[in-house]
Amino acid sequence: MNPPAPLELTLRDGTPVLARPLVTGDRAALAEAYRQLSPGARYHRFWTHTGEMIGEPMLTRILDLDPARHISWAVIDPARKFPGLGAASWWRDGKVPAEAEVSVTILDSEQGRGIGTLLLAILWLSAFRAGVHHIIAYTLQENRCAARWMTACGGDGHWDGYKLVFRWDLENLAAIPATLPGSQLADWLAQLSPVLLE
Repeated sequence: MNPPAPLELTLRDGTPVLARPLVTGDRAALAEAYRQLSPGARYHRFWTHTGEMIGEPMLTRILDLDPARHISWAVIDPARKFPGLGAASWWRDGKVPAEAEVSVTILDSEQGRGIGTLLLAILWLSAFRAGVHHIIAYTLQENRCAARWMTACGGDGHWDGYKLVFRWDLENLAAIPATLPGSQLADWLAQLSPVLLE
C-alpha cells in the first residue's frame, strides 16, 4: 500500500494548505515544530515536562512510516516556511489490529482554525483504508479544550481513572454530531474519501 500524494486543500478561512504524509527527511523540521510548541502544549501532547528537544526515539517513532501500521500527516501553509501548522499520527494496536491510537498536535498560534479537524478526517480515512475499524485518542483530564473538541467531533469519551479516552467507530458516520467541528469533520470526510479511499 503506497502512501497517497500530497493534497491541495483550503481551510475554512480561505487559506490554501498542503496536507501530506511526513517522510524521513522531515526529521529536522519536526524537531523544530516541537521547539515552537509552548510548554503547556508540550505537556498536553506528551504528558511530561520535557526540555527543548524532542527525543530521537520519538522522532524515529513518528517517522517510521508503514501505511498498514502507522502513518503521520502534516498540514503545511505553502506560503510559509516549514515546519507547518500541525501534524497527526495513528498507530495500529499490535494486539487489536482493528484499533488504532491517534494523536493530533497543532502549533499554539494555529489552533482554532479547523486544522485538527482536517487532520482527524485524514487519519480516519487513512486508517479505515488500512483496515482499522476504531480509532482511540487519549487526553489528560485538565486538557478541557481537547476534550471539548473530541466530544464535538463525535468521540465517545469516558474517564478511566487516569486519562480521558475517546473512541470513534469509523463505520458509523451517523454518530458524528451536528456541531461545528462535527459538521466540518463530516464535510472533510465527504471531500477526501474519493481520494484517500481509492
